[in-house]
Amino acid sequence: MTENITSVGGGSRPDAGVSALKGRTGAGAPAETRGKTTIADGVVAKIAGMAAREVPGIFSLGAGMARAFGAMRERVPGGGGGGSGAVTRGVKVEVGERQAAVDLDVVVEYGVSIVDVAGGARTNVISAVERMTGLEVVEVNIAVDDVHLPDEEEEAEPDQGRVR
Repeated sequence: MTENITSVGGGSRPDAGVSALKGRTGAGAPAETRGKTTIADGVVAKIAGMAAREVPGIFSLGAGMARAFGAMRERVPGGGGGGSGAVTRGVKVEVGERQAAVDLDVVVEYGVSIVDVAGGARTNVISAVERMTGLEVVEVNIAVDDVHLPDEEEEAEPDQGRVR
């Protein structure tokens, strides 16, 4: 019989912010349960961010200011462009002993059903996080911060090419 124990480091401990899945040890235990697996909060946030972005109707993640600062960071050399910041922008996770909670800030495409998109995002995030980490996702809270209009991108382009 395998016993999985998940714990999260607290305060000043070096393992703060990680989830540890621990199995039974000893010669009689199956090989896959010998030892300890730790999952950092950032890993759960990346999984949730990628899963949410896969949902049709989600334009991007992150509230207005978070997106603006993220876009600025991506343009600055060494500012984290293309790194984990872009994947986890708009994603906040809390990881407990055996459970996780996820908060998402999303921007949806104009014309989609926000209720359907939010339901799809919840389903996809819960499925991905539980499948990949073994943690139970107790809730996925979604805050819709903006609606992306089809003509928003076209407005930015003419200003860039005005002066030559």
